[in-house]
Amino acid sequence: MTGLQTLIDSLPSLRETVETRGLMAKKALGQNFLLDRNITDKIIRLSLEKQNLPDFRNAEVFEIGPGPGGLTRSILRAAPKNLTVVEMDDRCIAIMEELKTLAPERLHIINDDALQADFGKMGNEPRHIVSNLPYNISVPLLTGWLKQIKNFASLTLMFQKEVADRITAEPGNKNYGRISVFARLLCRIDRLFDLNPNCFVPAPKIWSTVLLFRPLPEEINPEILKNVEKLTSLAFGQRRKMIRQSLKSIPQLEQKLAMLEIPATFRAEQITPRQYLDLAKLI
Repeated sequence: MTGLQTLIDSLPSLRETVETRGLMAKKALGQNFLLDRNITDKIIRLSLEKQNLPDFRNAEVFEIGPGPGGLTRSILRAAPKNLTVVEMDDRCIAIMEELKTLAPERLHIINDDALQADFGKMGNEPRHIVSNLPYNISVPLLTGWLKQIKNFASLTLMFQKEVADRITAEPGNKNYGRISVFARLLCRIDRLFDLNPNCFVPAPKIWSTVLLFRPLPEEINPEILKNVEKLTSLAFGQRRKMIRQSLKSIPQLEQKLAMLEIPATFRAEQITPRQYLDLAKLI
């Protein structure tokens, strides 16, 4: 055990920290605090195991919405070169400042909106994002990171289970949609585990899921990705219609579909991510 790990383990428990400060989660910030060290350590352990990494040494790690710092402590135990946390809640910033005294050269704090931060340009590679995401901005955050996924070694993220189901859905599944196509085109996705609502304070009404994203080796031209966004917006915007109707604004649609052997009678959920990509290359 390193000196930093010993210092972190000597801190008051998260429940004590929250109770001492009278810290209540704010619904407006999408907060649900995860206070169980066994769970936060499990997130880090499973993420590292899947990536065949012993720890986060030499890596830049980013955490969004650290709250009282449960996951932050577990990340620091994994010895990152740098850990940058982004938090809007001044009450939680105060807790982060106290934690920073244990690792002044390693822990960095940004008091700002994570949607405005460009993590893909911060620090050096390899970059990892590890977060229990604020549920109200989880999909916009993920979409932004997917567009620059080559700047990251991995994303280990917690979502509402229903959102995770949409992200990981396969063609033909009722949950399959735009974010499913986008994520599957760009990443290998591993479902690490699900969490009962009782793991959180306050307990949300739904289960949560931790997903691990790693970039696929294939490079996709940004302009082609924009075309994928356009196609999926049209198709899933009218998902009950056949694509010859929902995509009718695409010039020479029928010929392009025939070239790719995609039936014009298909609906949005029947088209694979690869087929959306192939069609995007033709428009």
